[in-house]
Amino acid sequence: MKATAKAHPIQGLVKYHGMRDEQRRMPYHDSISVSTAPSRTKTTVEFDASLDGDEYVIDGETVEGRGAERIDSVVDHVRELAGIDDPVRFESTNDFPTNIGFGSSSSGFAAAATALVEAAGLDMTHPEISTVARRGSASAARAVTGAFSHLKTGVNDQDCRSERIETDLEDDLRIVAGMVPSYKETEAAHKEAADSHMFQARMAHIQYQISDMRDALYDADFARAFELAEHDSLSLAATTMTGPAGWVYWQPRTIEIFNTVRALRDEEDIPVYFSVDTGASTYVNTTAEYVDRVEEAVADCGVDTRIWEVGGPAKVLDESDALF
Repeated sequence: MKATAKAHPIQGLVKYHGMRDEQRRMPYHDSISVSTAPSRTKTTVEFDASLDGDEYVIDGETVEGRGAERIDSVVDHVRELAGIDDPVRFESTNDFPTNIGFGSSSSGFAAAATALVEAAGLDMTHPEISTVARRGSASAARAVTGAFSHLKTGVNDQDCRSERIETDLEDDLRIVAGMVPSYKETEAAHKEAADSHMFQARMAHIQYQISDMRDALYDADFARAFELAEHDSLSLAATTMTGPAGWVYWQPRTIEIFNTVRALRDEEDIPVYFSVDTGASTYVNTTAEYVDRVEEAVADCGVDTRIWEVGGPAKVLDESDALF
């Protein structure tokens, strides 16, 4: 009853904001994302009756408090599905910077859910596993199915699952990550989302965003897909900034990257678009042909950069990959 799995984090393209069911982490509306590789989380879990209780370790640090509660929600659901009650030993590592807006919770809970389902002996498809991962992070549902994926909010727990969207954009997309470390409170922003006077306006147009994004992906229309992602980033920020806490995540270098991207697009005719999730760090989406020029320009903004490609679904690994 031991297994190891890996998953890639996600970049939100049409992002969800707010929870209609906080306990099961069911968002108010659908969302679409793309997984970013080779960045990944690797997690090993083991159900062990000899343990005194559950043990959670991430990047060498014992997890307590709210972080442990979120892991509990996934672990307890798997135990319920499998009809077991043994304690769990859980260890996870990330090979990319966490808590700066690059989706570490998505890959973390996707890898955890995949490993837990395997260790518990459950036979589940990726969309089915996505409903398990969602209990830790709604974005994790899309990290389970990988590549370009669509999380449907559905009408109940089983309907709220992720499915992969097939598109020819997978091979050519390159993502320059501009790292702007800054404290963020994603969970708090979700809790107060509906209190923003901009929230109903976002809800009114989000399904058009979803259908337009799906059409752009089906048509492999790079410019249209990532123009939509850029505009959705601004819509998300408008909602978070007008909530009760007035969250402002962007930093001066975030804005500098935005301006650099628009200059590359307007002055050099490069297909390039920015995107941000909750945080100050920035995704810069371009094609393989232009990625070196784009990375150079983003680095000139004074930030560390990485180049990512489209990642696949969460995957169970061999025993030799186990963390313990």
